[in-house]
Amino acid sequence: MAKPVLRPVTAAQVRRDFNDLRAVVHYTKAAHELGLWASERIMIARHFTDFTVPLLEAGCGAGRISVALHALGYQNLTAFDFAQELVEQAVFLAAERKAPITVHHADATRLDEHPAFAPTAQADRSPRFSGCLFMFNGLMQIPLRRNRRRALRQLAALCQPGAPLLFTTHDRDHSPAERTSWRLEARRWAEGKQDPRLREYGDRRFEDECGDTFMHLPDRAEILADLAATGWEHHEDHLRRELAKESAAVRAFSDECRFWAARRSG
Repeated sequence: MAKPVLRPVTAAQVRRDFNDLRAVVHYTKAAHELGLWASERIMIARHFTDFTVPLLEAGCGAGRISVALHALGYQNLTAFDFAQELVEQAVFLAAERKAPITVHHADATRLDEHPAFAPTAQADRSPRFSGCLFMFNGLMQIPLRRNRRRALRQLAALCQPGAPLLFTTHDRDHSPAERTSWRLEARRWAEGKQDPRLREYGDRRFEDECGDTFMHLPDRAEILADLAATGWEHHEDHLRRELAKESAAVRAFSDECRFWAARRSG
């Protein structure tokens, strides 16, 4: 039997992965049961101090963050995700919890084409949001660095000067084992022996009972450069373990990650 052809990962493939029933069940369960992590609560409280201003959540998934924000008292929430199945789950959860959150089906790299976010959707075309979140490594699940930068620019265009941006990444350097793993990966790339589905060094494909997941794992210098190039000013960053000791449920849901806080330039 011929081996299946392994094609480079695309945005369409990532969308299919998140619409897969295994992924939908996984993220919906977390949205209903897990809520905010301790580290998320700390960073949200630190950077989003006004409960009345309009906030945008990119990559909202099944609604875990936005619904939890409403429960904390945030009153003006808009969210979007590019996986239709997850959007439907987020809408259902918001209705169940009586959380008046506006949820859209949208792509972070093409917000200027979406009726709800395009400049023509506003009479004065001024930035709409006073803050933005892109949690649980959502930004890093966009294939290709140029596309991740495009998403950051699109979000910057929607945010007022000084607006905070909070997001997370998995970190290539957070442990000796991780650094060793990536040294071996760098050798594979130098020899042209990397997984043919991966398009840039730092890309990784995870396959488990929750489905197939693409993710790019950056180093710190990469993120700092991306922020500077897309209209954001770096404010602070911390590994999750530096912020809080998470519950066993959170640790089972997510490996170590790095929290980033930036501000809209201008």
